[in-house]
Amino acid sequence: MPELYDVITMGRIGVDLYPLQTGVPLARVETFGKFLGGSPANVAVAATRLGRRTAVVTRTGRDAFGEYLHHELREFGVDDRWVTPVDAYPTPVTFCEIFPPDDFPLYFYRQPKAPDLEIHESELDLDAVRSARVFWMTGTGLCAEPSRTSTLAALRARDRSGITVFDLDWRPMFWDTTEAIPGTASDPAARYREALAHATVAVGNLDECEIATGEREPYAAARALIAAGVELAVVKQGPKGVLAVHRDGTVADVPPLPVEVVNGLGAGDAFGGALCHGLLAGWETERVMRYANAAGAIVASRLACSSAMPFPYEVEAALTEGAVTSRPTGATP
Repeated sequence: MPELYDVITMGRIGVDLYPLQTGVPLARVETFGKFLGGSPANVAVAATRLGRRTAVVTRTGRDAFGEYLHHELREFGVDDRWVTPVDAYPTPVTFCEIFPPDDFPLYFYRQPKAPDLEIHESELDLDAVRSARVFWMTGTGLCAEPSRTSTLAALRARDRSGITVFDLDWRPMFWDTTEAIPGTASDPAARYREALAHATVAVGNLDECEIATGEREPYAAARALIAAGVELAVVKQGPKGVLAVHRDGTVADVPPLPVEVVNGLGAGDAFGGALCHGLLAGWETERVMRYANAAGAIVASRLACSSAMPFPYEVEAALTEGAVTSRPTGATP
C-alpha cells in the first residue's frame, strides 16, 4: 500500500529572488531575498502549514539551487522524494518587482527549458497519485512535453477519484503559440479542455478562466468550467473577491478580506493550500472560500511567498478580526 498523502502537487518549482525593497525598479534593487518558489511547491507548503501531509512531484537542475530547493521543502515539511534532478538544464530562477498594491511584474528565467517540464510518465508513482486525498496540477504542466503527457497520465490515473484540482495557472510566456493550430497539442485551450475532463475542481482568475472556457464574466466562466467536467468552479476576482459555484447549485460569492498589500504574488498559492485544507475538512463551500481568502490576504501583507504561508491560528485571527490588521509575530519579513 502506498503512503497516504493529504495533498500531492505536481509541476513548477524554482528559486524566487525577491527585492528586499518595495517600490524600486529591478534595475535599481540592491538586495534580494532567496525563497522557494513555483506555485505547486508553494501550495504544498501552504497546506503543510495548515497541518496537512504533502508531497510535490517536480524536477530541478543538478546544481546548488536544486540542493537549496530540496533543503527548503524538507524544512517546510514537504516530502521531496519525487523531486529529481535533470542534468541538462539549470534550476529556474524568478525575479519580481514590488509596487504595491497591485503591480508585481515577474521575470522568469527558464531557458533553454525548465527541469520541471522534464517530468516523464515512466517516473511517476501512479499508486501514490491515485491514493492522495487531493491531487493538484497546473496549466503550466501542459505547456510542453514530456510534462504534458505525464500530467495527463496522472489525471487519468486519478479517474476523478478524491479531489483532483486543476489550477488553471495561465503563463503565456511558457507556451509556444507561434504556430498554434486549434485542437492540436500547441493549442492551450484544447489542452485545458482535456485536463478539465479529468478534474473535479478548477481554480483560476478571470484571465485564466477565459483561456480555459472562452468566458470572462465570472458566473458564465464558472458555468462553463462545470460544463467542461468539474464539480466545483472557483473564480478568483482580485479586489472583488472570489466566486465558487458547485454542480449541485451551491453558490458562494465572497468579498475579499481587507488588507494592506505588500506583495500579492503568493496570495493565490496560500489560497490554494487553504482551499485544499477546507475541502479535506468537509466544510461547506462558503466557509472554505472565506478561509482561503483570509489565508491569501495574510500572505499579500508580507513580502515573501513560501515562508509567508500562514498557520491556522493566523487565519483564524484574521477571520475573527475581519481584516488583516497587523503582521503576526514571526511573520516574514
